[in-house]
Amino acid sequence: MTAGRSARGSTRGRGAAAALASGVGGLALGLVVAACMRAPRATPAWQNHQAEKNEITALSTQIRDWRREAGLDVEPEARAVLQMRKVTVRHAKAVCPAGYQPPTACTDVCGLADAICDNAEAICGIAADLDGDAWADEKCDSAKASCREAKQRCCACDDPAHAAEPDATAPPAPGVTDVTP
Repeated sequence: MTAGRSARGSTRGRGAAAALASGVGGLALGLVVAACMRAPRATPAWQNHQAEKNEITALSTQIRDWRREAGLDVEPEARAVLQMRKVTVRHAKAVCPAGYQPPTACTDVCGLADAICDNAEAICGIAADLDGDAWADEKCDSAKASCREAKQRCCACDDPAHAAEPDATAPPAPGVTDVTP
């Protein structure tokens, strides 16, 4: 009987040890899962700040490309940028007379002007979020100056008095011979 008891006792001991081991294993697994599910860390403020500056750079680059496409210099003049310091984007783009509808021939340049002004609004919104960042404020002012200049180009598009001079470097039109002395 002693041999039987000790066989049963050791069976019970093994069962208790197995139950304890599976309980500890389950607890460990639960802790691992809980650790993996914790809330993600917040992005550091400097990374958010830099991401906003990168967005301004991307929007400014688009404006430069659109200015070139519209036949404008890549950057507005410094004087024009300074004039935009206390002006809103809404005021900067209020160049055309009320109710102005550009003719079909001006659709491209006016579309570029609208896109430039949209980017100016986005840049100035980000600059406001960066509250006092001199670089961002300068980009906002430059974007507003670009908006105003592009809108001026749009409104004057169908005015022959404001038509751009022909590009002297462009090849002559078909059927025209070069008569340069």
